[in-house]
Amino acid sequence: MHVNHNAGASAANEITFDDFLRVDIRIGTIVEADPFPEARKPAFKLKIDFGPAIGVKKSSAQIVDRYALEELAGRQVAAVVNFPPRQIGKFMSEVLTLGFADEEGAVILFAPDRPVPNGSRLF
Repeated sequence: MHVNHNAGASAANEITFDDFLRVDIRIGTIVEADPFPEARKPAFKLKIDFGPAIGVKKSSAQIVDRYALEELAGRQVAAVVNFPPRQIGKFMSEVLTLGFADEEGAVILFAPDRPVPNGSRLF
């Protein structure tokens, strides 16, 4: 799947509200961040706690340009939790951590501006 990071791109095709509800976006807290030196593109391996209903899930995140490993634990992030797991090298990514590209194309994590309970769903 090609992702367009171009801020000047036009909006995607129109969808229904039911289409939106099919994408399950939740908040979780990063509980562990590790290097991922074998990734093709520079990335970190994250373990994210989405609360008791979903649990701790793994994600590969290409966020090395703007974040240091030691600043990630304890940070809340948004992720799509209902995609099928995806094999990335020897690592199984279970959720898609969400972010936006800054002016230079580096990924900035998407998170609430105040703490919310882990597992909270975007609506």
